[in-house]
Amino acid sequence: MAAVYVAAGINHFINPEIYIGIMPPWLPFQTELVYISGGVEVAGGLLLLPAASRNIGAWIIIGLLLAIFPANIQMAINYYATKHPMLWLALLRLPFQFVLIWWAWKFTK
Repeated sequence: MAAVYVAAGINHFINPEIYIGIMPPWLPFQTELVYISGGVEVAGGLLLLPAASRNIGAWIIIGLLLAIFPANIQMAINYYATKHPMLWLALLRLPFQFVLIWWAWKFTK
């Protein structure tokens, strides 16, 4: 789980345009928020590694997953509006977010 979040967080810095493209238009400072969320994702993933900080890392990941949920909704809206062929994946991602939250929650124990 840690590797997934560290890799995904690093991708925010390598390919920020992907994440900027799914930011809800009402959010200010979109580029900055992409970098902040990437940094939080990396930090949360790294905190999952040592047992002493695993609980904190898991709660950070849960908070992040909740915070980015509007971007997942926006991605589905964008894909629907443009008749994107991967709309099904964007829609599947919405309930899958709760699976990821549950998975992170398992690390809080």
